Amino acid sequence: MRKITVSDYTLRELCKSGQTPLLFREKTAIAATLDSFGADVIELPAISRAREDSIIFRTIAAQIRNSVLCIPVGMDVAGVQAAWDCVKDAARPRLQVMLPVSTVTMEYSCHMKEDKMLGKIRELCQAAKAFCPDVEYSAMDATRADPAFLEKAVLAAQEAGATVISYSDDAGLSLPREIAAITAGLKAVCSLPLLVSVSDQLGMGNAAAFAALDAGADGVKTAVAGEQVLNTARFAEALAIRGESLGLTSVLKRTELKTDVNVLLKQLNRPADGGIAAESEILLDAASTLEQVSAATQQLGYTLSAEDVGLVHRSLLTVCQRKGSVGRKELEAIIASSAMQAPSVYHLSSFSCTSSNLVSSMASVTLVKNGDDLSGVALGDGPIDAAFRAVEQCVGFHYELDDFQIQAVTEGKEALGSALVRLRSGGRLYSGNGLSTDIVGASIRAYVNALNKIVAEEEQA
Repeated sequence: MRKITVSDYTLRELCKSGQTPLLFREKTAIAATLDSFGADVIELPAISRAREDSIIFRTIAAQIRNSVLCIPVGMDVAGVQAAWDCVKDAARPRLQVMLPVSTVTMEYSCHMKEDKMLGKIRELCQAAKAFCPDVEYSAMDATRADPAFLEKAVLAAQEAGATVISYSDDAGLSLPREIAAITAGLKAVCSLPLLVSVSDQLGMGNAAAFAALDAGADGVKTAVAGEQVLNTARFAEALAIRGESLGLTSVLKRTELKTDVNVLLKQLNRPADGGIAAESEILLDAASTLEQVSAATQQLGYTLSAEDVGLVHRSLLTVCQRKGSVGRKELEAIIASSAMQAPSVYHLSSFSCTSSNLVSSMASVTLVKNGDDLSGVALGDGPIDAAFRAVEQCVGFHYELDDFQIQAVTEGKEALGSALVRLRSGGRLYSGNGLSTDIVGASIRAYVNALNKIVAEEEQA
């Protein structure tokens, strides 16, 4: 039986730009899960925020004991040192040189011709080898490359000290027989272990992977979540069914893979099929950065200034001292109470509501603005709806109610109620928070709080 290598790039896939940033503990939990079910290699994402990523990656390096920990070195020699510092304490570190080999990617993304790219491959592989004995050269977009140049790139990396070669189908359009042909061609000229990263864009990820293995590939690259990836669980299942007949085996632990990955995906709110959830659950903790808080507020629909993001972040840290993390609803409340604070143009003076199952609810509300009383009376579908309509009569304008939430913040018959109101004006969201032992009063105060933010914004415009 031939043992194949499984290199998992889940962390890199989930950290792609445009997605909700992963928390510190989410990244470390993913790495620990990959290590537990037997991934031979765990691939980290490239360094994007030097200080933060250095702390996270060094933490991961300290906890991974079985898998090889692989990190990209970037596009210049300076990045090699930074990458090495992140993984040098790992039990089995690896530096990864990722450079494209297709003409379109080389010229339009890297602004390099073939000769310069070959020089860059040699330069980075040599620099990486000076720090780490284990160096991978990954030929990106290899399925669209000229086969002759792809072979030159692989040989250049091998001569410069690379110990592992891989290539990827970034376009995602190659058929299994085409993957097999590329694999056979590279194995004919290269003596190093060869890993293949196929795409599932055409629904043939497993077929392409087994075609590559049949053509001599030494392993494949998978991910437990992500779009158009060779899914780790589905590949492991296929290998369990057909591996023996093909003479292939791996060290993947199927039981741990099924159990741990399902738990992990549930925590990350990822669909079981490995895709990315359309609306990921927001979860922030004391380790969350300003960038993560900003991304989370944008996901909720808010456009906050840098100052307001800072206020929300400080409030978040205070809340996290009392509880480990906050979710979507708690973050909404923090934004309502911390961000976009404005002078109270409108003050709630009094309100009165009647409610019955026989007639429509009625509310009377009096607001004070610049010393003048503004009164409104309205009917509504329940006391809170009537109260909001009465407030609109006071101000003479209707705002779109985007969201309304109520919850008890203390226990007992005299529980303190918290209300959250989100109003939309001019395409922007404004949230208000209100507290009272009377939930109708809390709701009106939350509405007026959001209203004051809208008025302050309009006066500054």
